[in-house]
Amino acid sequence: MWHSLEDHLRGTATLARRFAAPFGGGDLAYWLGLLHDCGKASCAWQERLSKVAAGGGRVGIDHKAFGTRVAWDRGLGRFAFGIFGHHGGLLDQGDFKKKLMAVLRDNPRNVASAEAALSRLLPDLPADLSAALPERWQQDPLMGEMALRLCYSALVDADGLDTHAHHHQLAAARVRPDADFSHLFARFERRRAEALAQRPPSPIDGLREQVYAESLAAAERPTGMFRLHAPTGVGKTLAAAGFALRHAQRRDLRRVIVAVPFLTITEQNADVYRQMLDEDGAEPVVLEHHSQVDFDAPTAGRWARQAAENWDAPFVVTTFVRLFESLYARKPSAMRRVHRLAGSVIVLDEIQALPHDMLVPILDGLRLLVEHFGTTVLLSSATQPDFWALQTFEDLDRFELVSEVSVLNEKMRRVSYEWRLDAGLTLADIADDASVGLAASGDGGASAMVVVNTTADARTVYERWQEEGFGDVAWHLSTRMCPAHRRRVLEVVIRRLRAGERVLLAATQLVEAGVDLDFPLVYRAMAPADSLLQAAGRANREGRLERGRVVIFAASDGGQPKAYNKLVGVAKSCFGPGKADPDDVKALTSYYHRVYGALNLEDSSHIGQRIQQAREQWAFQTVSDGPMTDGGRDRKRAFRLIHDEGISVVTPQGALTDAESGALVDLIEKIRAAPVPDLHDLRQLQAYTTTVHSGVLRNPEVTAYMRPILGDEVQLGGLVEWIGGYDEATGITFDPSFEEFVL
Repeated sequence: MWHSLEDHLRGTATLARRFAAPFGGGDLAYWLGLLHDCGKASCAWQERLSKVAAGGGRVGIDHKAFGTRVAWDRGLGRFAFGIFGHHGGLLDQGDFKKKLMAVLRDNPRNVASAEAALSRLLPDLPADLSAALPERWQQDPLMGEMALRLCYSALVDADGLDTHAHHHQLAAARVRPDADFSHLFARFERRRAEALAQRPPSPIDGLREQVYAESLAAAERPTGMFRLHAPTGVGKTLAAAGFALRHAQRRDLRRVIVAVPFLTITEQNADVYRQMLDEDGAEPVVLEHHSQVDFDAPTAGRWARQAAENWDAPFVVTTFVRLFESLYARKPSAMRRVHRLAGSVIVLDEIQALPHDMLVPILDGLRLLVEHFGTTVLLSSATQPDFWALQTFEDLDRFELVSEVSVLNEKMRRVSYEWRLDAGLTLADIADDASVGLAASGDGGASAMVVVNTTADARTVYERWQEEGFGDVAWHLSTRMCPAHRRRVLEVVIRRLRAGERVLLAATQLVEAGVDLDFPLVYRAMAPADSLLQAAGRANREGRLERGRVVIFAASDGGQPKAYNKLVGVAKSCFGPGKADPDDVKALTSYYHRVYGALNLEDSSHIGQRIQQAREQWAFQTVSDGPMTDGGRDRKRAFRLIHDEGISVVTPQGALTDAESGALVDLIEKIRAAPVPDLHDLRQLQAYTTTVHSGVLRNPEVTAYMRPILGDEVQLGGLVEWIGGYDEATGITFDPSFEEFVL
């Protein structure tokens, strides 16, 4: 059934206006929508459509340039970029002008034909559209750039929804009605109370209620920038959600978006929020959006593009990568959700985990959303960075949810720190020291956790315990293990700790955020200050001991990521014997100031500043894909939270039973054979997928154990099956020299 061009233009325009109205871009988005496909009115385009329609082929005649020229000439200026890029993506300003002029020059008859049809197609189109442009968007290039990102997102989402509605013969595009946050907040309050009533009492329950109450009180304030700075264990996850729901209700905001740094926390938080907000038999409130596979990649194919969610849900749980790489993307598949950020509450949990290289553009994007697009942002962390030490944030007002952080920290002081930074100490020494209590005692008070900086070190500590006869009470956690395997280990460890049974746990830093562990004794390899404090939050977490012990050590045979080098040096200058402990708020603030200086974040040559310079020039492809060089785009200088996207490796061996493992192998074969893999099938693999470094591509000894699942070769960003060794305790088995390949 034919889709009337006028119907599509007006349907898209109406939806785009609806999406952009909350941030003041409704009229602009409407005209972009009305003009985006008007080039299809040319005789050549219509004739070609008639010829290819039966076979479903492409028309192959440009239709975007004419509408772009009309928008530009009638006063929308650079905001016409959105029309020219509504299929292929936003371009750099210079490339846009060259390509637009070339298309118009090479197709004069098509342009003339579309021009002749325009007055009949859109008789109400004004000669001057400049009134649709808010004046402030034209005065500040960064504000204008962000406004175009949001309006472009509204346009491409509306375009996709209107087209989908026609193809599926729907009466109207599927857009979810605005959520009733009064109802959702009341449901959250009730279920939170029910959940707390079922938990064993804790000595710190009163402090948790204090933090929650202060968070709800802050929710009454106007939209803006907020911080939740509170120690680990005081219930920040629920306090942040309560604030967000109450604030959305009181300020008539559109949705809540919670973003966290790690996939494990995303899944864990989403489960908590579903329990609090979803109803059986009703449309889900909580949308969990992440993937081990990059569904937004231009090479991913049709199946992936269909999976690009537009975040049309009241409560979204996602990752930092998905949130910020969408915000600074340029392609429709990634950007159609971006308009949802305006007029919403964005909760950023474990904010200290944002990569320093990208900090300046990230903070500037948040600043613009808060100051000009009706968004509220909540920064939540026990190790709250001082972003206000950077120029981007220095004039931005903020409100603290917890009024007296130092007082709360003192009340929550549950550990004492010990420092073992002597030369000559080995990982075996630390493993032996941690197991001394178990050799002498049968109670849970002897349990200990050792947190190290690399997967190889975690395995070394675990194997030492095996050699010394502690195998029946020792466990291992690292990213060599797939998520399902890690989850099983965590369940066993938590259950034993709560039952007072003995536990030795060797782990990497993946246990430092969002993992509810409570050990009497924690050893932490020297690391950046926020990691030290996060690890300490897993000692005496419930406050049942007078003091837990945190031993910070430096092992001569221990490793660390390259990114730690400068940060550990700064941490040693601020914390240690005769200096402050990591939970000292003033010392932590000083630490962050020194880190920002050591990393030269304000230097004009820093990658974050270069990205800002590109944004000021409206160079969208330079931001997303990197600047042009003689060899093409330099992607190492593009906006990326993870510069090494790695290779996603599915490990059926990580399943609990042989039957589950066999079913996973069958599922992998089904996906391989499918012309268009089913999204549900792919998502079933996520719990058994881990990521290895791109350096693996240089080593045939490793790639020999990888079989492609999507495509025909092992490649960056790919999805492969691991057919090599997988230890039932420690996960993927690499030769020790392959340590650098595990992310």
